[in-house]
Amino acid sequence: MRVSAKGVVTSAIIGAAYVVLTLPFASFTFGPVQFRVAEVLTILPFLSHYAIYGCFVGCFVSNMLGSTPLDMVVGSAATLLAAILTYKCKNLYLSTIPPIVVNAVVIGAMLAAVSGSFSVTVTLGIMGSIALSQTVVCFGLGVPFIKLLKRCKLDRYIATVKNKKW
Repeated sequence: MRVSAKGVVTSAIIGAAYVVLTLPFASFTFGPVQFRVAEVLTILPFLSHYAIYGCFVGCFVSNMLGSTPLDMVVGSAATLLAAILTYKCKNLYLSTIPPIVVNAVVIGAMLAAVSGSFSVTVTLGIMGSIALSQTVVCFGLGVPFIKLLKRCKLDRYIATVKNKKW
């Protein structure tokens, strides 16, 4: 893929926004029960591949400043995978599924392992909690956010992909 100044700036802005939406809310952003407002940005790869890099770097920096080295690696990798899968989605509503599922499974398993409880019930409970919070943020906030960008014609500053269904 070609790298442009617009792409680098777009990625940087998304990454910075992710950090700004994560760290002030650290009390409920990290841990087994979490509600990460910044995950609203994980739908942006639906519009542009530049958002993949912005989400990944933003998550990495947020985890570096507010979490553990394990979360820096595992959490950022989960965000990267979810962003790539979101980019491949052709439908806005379906684009919410990768961040929900990937984070629920990967982060849920990581948090269950770190807790020292290898109980299936605890693991599924943590995964369910992550899935619920991701659903609220990605579907409940992310879809309206993307629609607002489109209605205000701001999506054109981010978008690099055409022929996706709104």
